[in-house]
Amino acid sequence: MIKGETVVLIERTQTGTDPFGKPIYSTNEATVDDVVVGSPTFEAAVEELNVNGKRIAYVLGIPKGDTHNWKDTDVYIRGERFKTYGFPLTQTDANVPGPWNTQVKVERYE
Repeated sequence: MIKGETVVLIERTQTGTDPFGKPIYSTNEATVDDVVVGSPTFEAAVEELNVNGKRIAYVLGIPKGDTHNWKDTDVYIRGERFKTYGFPLTQTDANVPGPWNTQVKVERYE
């Protein structure tokens, strides 16, 4: 049986701009329950490294109905910091039999 776990997503919200016009952000930690943390296949890991230059660490399964922004953000998984990259891949709810319909790739981030 597949069991999700709790991860902590670091959400960024733009609060203004600095004198040079660069955005200033505040961060907020959001706890997301029932996220599946899976290992990529060997083929997927090699392809990501060759195509994007990224060393994929995990593929996350995000539960249906989740409204958080998972694109290019930090996430804590099992107490370690990772960074999501690329666009989350969301399937139509009706076409996915399980409770997770979005995939997000993450790489190790220090």
